Amino acid sequence: MLKMKDILDEKDKRLRLVSKDVTFPLSKEDRKVIDEMVEYLTNSQIERLAEKYDLRPGMGMAAIQLGIPKRFLTIVHEVDEEEFDTYIICNPKIISNSTEKIYVEMGEGCLSVNREVDGIVPRYARVTVEGYDVDGNKIRIRAKEELAIAFQHEIDHLNGIIFTDYIDKKNPYKDADKYRAI
Repeated sequence: MLKMKDILDEKDKRLRLVSKDVTFPLSKEDRKVIDEMVEYLTNSQIERLAEKYDLRPGMGMAAIQLGIPKRFLTIVHEVDEEEFDTYIICNPKIISNSTEKIYVEMGEGCLSVNREVDGIVPRYARVTVEGYDVDGNKIRIRAKEELAIAFQHEIDHLNGIIFTDYIDKKNPYKDADKYRAI
């Protein structure tokens, strides 16, 4: 089972690598890592399990956060109390997005950023993501609001970008009036 110590901290230079496309069939190791990512994210959002296993809550994780520079990510989105939609996507690309932008009012978080970060991160309100499932079948996911933010955040990781890169250091709430808070 993955632990917090397995997740790279923002100071680790590997987080700035641009991850490489995966090839199919996926290796046994990659499939095992994906299963562990899903297990971590699911357990981290169930309070009693997060406490039991000392997990910081998160809804998404990119392989590079575990030091693996490959283009795959997982998102475990809680849709109801302890009920989740799980997304696993390899070689993801955002193929379309809304013009409307939003931001997380409470601030975006990241399992690799172990501190509070104030400021807004403008994100598209809706995105369509294309990529492949674990068996190499082409998939397309339409996401909005919180889920759209999660996809943009994790795809950024695959490109060596951390959410804090978007925050204006001198004026963390710059242009907040131009976007919708969620």
